[in-house]
Amino acid sequence: MRWIVRLSFLLAALGGIAWFHHHRTHRPTRVDEANRDGILLIGNGSEPATLDPQLASGQPEHHIFHAIFEGLIAPLPENPDGDGPGAAVSWTHENFTTWTFKLQPNGRWSDGTLVTTADFLYAYQRLLTPQLGADYAAMLYPMLNAEAYHTGKLSDFSQVGVKALDTHTLQITLKGPAPYLPSMLKHYSWFPVPKHVIEKHGKMEDRGNTRWTRPANMVGNGPFKLKSWRVNQTIEVDRNPHYWDAASVKLNGIVFLPIVSDTTEERAFLDGQLHVTLTAPLSKIPGYRESKAPFFHSDPLLSVYFYRCNVTKKPFDDPKVRRALALAIDRESITRNILRAGQKPATGLTPPGTLAEYHTPNVMRFNPDEARKLLREAGFPDGKGFPTFDILINTSEAHRSLAEAVQAMWRQHLNIPARVLNQDWGVYLESQRKLDFQVCRAAWVGDYLDPSTFLAMWQTNDGNNNTGWSNSRYDELIQQSFSEGDAAKRLQILNEAETLVLTEAPILPVYWYTHSYLMRPEVKGLRPSLLEHRSYKGVELRP
Repeated sequence: MRWIVRLSFLLAALGGIAWFHHHRTHRPTRVDEANRDGILLIGNGSEPATLDPQLASGQPEHHIFHAIFEGLIAPLPENPDGDGPGAAVSWTHENFTTWTFKLQPNGRWSDGTLVTTADFLYAYQRLLTPQLGADYAAMLYPMLNAEAYHTGKLSDFSQVGVKALDTHTLQITLKGPAPYLPSMLKHYSWFPVPKHVIEKHGKMEDRGNTRWTRPANMVGNGPFKLKSWRVNQTIEVDRNPHYWDAASVKLNGIVFLPIVSDTTEERAFLDGQLHVTLTAPLSKIPGYRESKAPFFHSDPLLSVYFYRCNVTKKPFDDPKVRRALALAIDRESITRNILRAGQKPATGLTPPGTLAEYHTPNVMRFNPDEARKLLREAGFPDGKGFPTFDILINTSEAHRSLAEAVQAMWRQHLNIPARVLNQDWGVYLESQRKLDFQVCRAAWVGDYLDPSTFLAMWQTNDGNNNTGWSNSRYDELIQQSFSEGDAAKRLQILNEAETLVLTEAPILPVYWYTHSYLMRPEVKGLRPSLLEHRSYKGVELRP
């Protein structure tokens, strides 16, 4: 009988272990709980540097701003690159130069205050105020006299091409025809900001005023409002009951998680901690593509990956050195052997598809013999005497892999010594602004559907230039493009400008992007976008 008692104890123990294992493995994940609560969990890469839309300049901020702010024109839920009603219910134009917008009659900030034309006038004046130091001030330069006001040549803001015809009718006058203005207005540099909150906590031109963006203070006019901001952990938003189209919003909230490591982000996704990742690890993409994993997505993206050269530091002040660096990069090998996700070698700066009528100059190519010749002419035969320098990257396995490949190419073909220097997102951005680097990785997603979104930023003293490069002929060409009424001639002008900047090579384009990421099947309505626009009010969670 003793063995029967022992067997009974053993069976009971095994049953308990099985019960524990069953309940442990079926414990609800964070995603399960979020599905129940209607909360989207989404990877956001780096910690945002700011939540002030007029001081930001990066993608981590861009993704959040589409939740808590809204411009005159908004991404369409069914097509984020399309032009739908936002803070404006309708708009008209005369010859694409004078645009009139009717604001939503029931448009309100998240504290219930009415959104009026005064908010847009304040926002545009604030962005163009030189003391604020906004990187994106030049986005408003197509507007009449905007550049003159920003550069101090004009002190009267009433002379800038924006006026309130009444509390709900805004008129914008441009320097010349711009059919692409609706696409441009979806960028956060054109969003309104709440004067009544900003001025309560500081002054218009106070760059250091971050108090208004704290969760207890901040108000926006988008479909969601800021709930909490736990630095390096989460940014949470929940529904804005005062949003003009609140009835269309399906989610109860969104949690943005700043997960820098793509492998950590992938692990969080596979462990049920995320609905959507920002990216997918480079090493895993071929496997996901081959297995046709249903949660793997790879979408076209209007974006270019490149390196900035700091032309204020020797020897990068010499165009021959910069051209040598460009010619020693084997872009075909990088896209085929390292990236492996459908990216294209960049022969120029502007990606294909920006405009069907625009043809990117075919300047960037791989020619190590020509590269060595240029380096010799610059005074560094076979790399002799070339100083050791750093390739600055922000924290990311993908950026490091690419930088190490480029580092090896420069060593092999030019015999020059480069190191890879890693900095966190905020520090990296500040290093770029201060020109505290020699060579620096960068990427640019188009802000609107036109080649000028990739070209205007290289003008002298543009807030996004960050190379120290200046060329008066280039500046002249970009200014001509803003006022040229003939569409074909305008594209010729932009093509000449792009050829010039590629020949001078303050920037070294490497590849044109695709966006590879992971997304759970219950996420519906998060549509692909060439410009990475997101219409969160069209997103829902359902089986």
